[in-house]
Amino acid sequence: MKTYIEFREACWKGYKQIGMKKKGGKKVPNCVPEEEEIDEESEYKGRKVKLNKPIRTSENPNKKFKVYVKNAKGKVVVVRFGDPNMEIKRDDPARRKAFRARHSCDDKKDKTTPGYWSCIQWRADAKVES
Repeated sequence: MKTYIEFREACWKGYKQIGMKKKGGKKVPNCVPEEEEIDEESEYKGRKVKLNKPIRTSENPNKKFKVYVKNAKGKVVVVRFGDPNMEIKRDDPARRKAFRARHSCDDKKDKTTPGYWSCIQWRADAKVES
């Protein structure tokens, strides 16, 4: 039987392991492409902002988080997401799995949508900055 470290090293270069999956009746590492974290700064309405970094929002009482992203035209836009009255309980593997399945998180690729960022927040290793 392989150890956890051997499984962790089973992913190709440029891929990281996100849990395990069943393949052919055996549990194998679930290797997904590593996301390129770009800590790029840009300007939004005259202010310098960091792109692709979710932060808690204070100016909109209807949403919990916001993130600045560039759309297809290259313009910086703000994407707001998350219910301020609900707690993210991503540390419970069963809840995380149910949320990601219910929201089809594996299919979300467009960074300008709230669904993409909600799924990012529901990863096992996601961090939230204030």
